[in-house]
Amino acid sequence: MSDPCKGIMSTANFFEINFDGLVGPTHNYAGLSFGNVASVGNSGKVSYPKQAALQGLSKMKELFDMGLKQAVLPPHERPAVFFFRNLGYSGDDQKVLSDVYKTNPKLFISCCSASSMWAANSATVTPSLDTFDHKLHFTPANLNHKFHRLIEAEFTETVLTKIFSNSKYFKVHPPLKGGEMFSDEGAANHTRLAAEHGTKGIHFFVYGRSVFGGDSNIQPSKFPARQTYEASKAIARSHGIDDSQLVFAQQSPEAIDAGVFHNDVICVGNESFLFYHEKAFINSDQVILELKNKFDALESQRCFIPFCVKEKDVSMEDVVKSYLFNSQIITASSGEQFLAAPMECSENNIIRSFLDHWVGDSRFPIKKIKYFNLRESMQNGGGPACLRLRVQMSQSELNKIGGNVLLGNELYHSLCNWVKKHYRDELSPADLADPNLWREVQSALDELSQILQLGSIYSFQRV
Repeated sequence: MSDPCKGIMSTANFFEINFDGLVGPTHNYAGLSFGNVASVGNSGKVSYPKQAALQGLSKMKELFDMGLKQAVLPPHERPAVFFFRNLGYSGDDQKVLSDVYKTNPKLFISCCSASSMWAANSATVTPSLDTFDHKLHFTPANLNHKFHRLIEAEFTETVLTKIFSNSKYFKVHPPLKGGEMFSDEGAANHTRLAAEHGTKGIHFFVYGRSVFGGDSNIQPSKFPARQTYEASKAIARSHGIDDSQLVFAQQSPEAIDAGVFHNDVICVGNESFLFYHEKAFINSDQVILELKNKFDALESQRCFIPFCVKEKDVSMEDVVKSYLFNSQIITASSGEQFLAAPMECSENNIIRSFLDHWVGDSRFPIKKIKYFNLRESMQNGGGPACLRLRVQMSQSELNKIGGNVLLGNELYHSLCNWVKKHYRDELSPADLADPNLWREVQSALDELSQILQLGSIYSFQRV
């Protein structure tokens, strides 16, 4: 008798595509993200932008070579000269940069962040299978909680609108308004569960706090809760997701205070499998039961498979150090699931022992593990899952996307050569004030927009 919970291959004409953010030329360690232990802990260290970008591209290429679909998102314009001009600074670009650095160096450094590399924060995505109008929906994250990130929202909307411009197939919403009350951190707090990528799914939204009163008013005491319940609800409404396909859960304040600033640092899902730590959510048992009941109601060919990692087996401290749950779970062409994990998981004896014990066990759907060197991203608090935005789409939708963003051998080699040509080997926070850096960035981004065939997307190209 066949096992009703056994994995099956994804629908032939429906895919999950990972849109990875390209690491920008100003990748640096300025320690801007309070609540992100790695970001603050590595503040002031020398970064290696060229190495960082090549590490990200290498991960994309390895997954592409395994038969998975990959695409890229361009880095944002940094330093954000356009933003300084909005604040009243004037003159040519070099004068603006010099004046800001002299008068407000903290503002200057905040506007040099290359944090857009973490594409999981760029937007929330709902495939056409689950929306009221049967279009693929995107809402760019407003990232209101961190100044150095909230300036990303406008450009993210521009890029997504360029790539997904066909209004018959796609709907790109504006970022949510409403300030802190509707603080939205994108797909880092959203997981879609389904029998396979080509079937209807359950949308699991995790929030840190509720402004107007949700199920719980418990708040973290050390680090801030970024995602609001109100933002998650607003996105679900605007995307037209049916209530029967929605589950909302509050993130554990204990986890946030341990350095779990987004849900994707303590929970990851793929198809019918949810991999999470026992301290991920408030009222965890109730959350899992609701997910199971709604998943079962889809009458799928698979069973919902929750796998809870106990604190006694893997502590919260090791979760944050290793970024175990910020791994990507990916369905291979064979139908088997594998884990794309950061190298730090291999180097942590507790994590390595845990994974070695469970991989191959019939109760654990992950059958293989591939460890990736993403050290430059990890030191700023972003693992494999942070670097990608998951987009599930049909072949007909895929045929309608704009630009030259789908990764193939030719684009991969073009991007590697572009990085080697334009990126610095090393960069310290003090180097951001180098007047030559902005000219280097302009030259790099101008060439990139041509490689990706996205047109004049940067402000300096439209002057």
